[in-house]
Amino acid sequence: MPASQHQSPKSDIEISQSAKKRPILDIAKEKLGIAPENLEPYGHYKAKVSMDYIKSLQAKKNGKLILVTAITPTPAGEGKTTTTVGLTDALNHIGKKAMLCLREPSLGPSFGMKGGAAGGGYTQVVPMEDINLHFTGDFHATTSAHNLLSALIDNHIYWGNAHTGVHPWRSVRQYCTWLQFGRCHDHCAQARRLCGD
Repeated sequence: MPASQHQSPKSDIEISQSAKKRPILDIAKEKLGIAPENLEPYGHYKAKVSMDYIKSLQAKKNGKLILVTAITPTPAGEGKTTTTVGLTDALNHIGKKAMLCLREPSLGPSFGMKGGAAGGGYTQVVPMEDINLHFTGDFHATTSAHNLLSALIDNHIYWGNAHTGVHPWRSVRQYCTWLQFGRCHDHCAQARRLCGD
């Protein structure tokens, strides 16, 4: 960390955007021995490891897992991601072959009082803005799949629930007096916690 960081500290986003990033395909090959054909890239700096590759490792000896969870961050931001990034960097520094795995952050905490979910300061994962806003798109895919099922149910009920022997039951209206299948959307629910019923 440069000494100037103490006199005039940079924000997390400034640090993230000034980082010299390397292509994820190069890092995976050099550090972990994962060939490019075993990765599903999301741009130049993010990728998912294919399930076929993960299954091919079943005969190999398991590594060690360190799970970092349930740490309540302080106002300075020492939370789960910061701890995970720092620990992974430290293990690599002493010669261990370590990698980290993060979940896609919810937009609620990212835009609420908590801030981002990519760590902080010089202990963060980059590109920070991509990770906080969309990462690999899993939340969007889950939302779309769930809402597609909602539309299917709506359409089925609207058109009278007629079946032609495909299902053993004939009508949702005939057998159900009440059906709940809500929509799904990643959003900040902080204000809802303050509301009474």
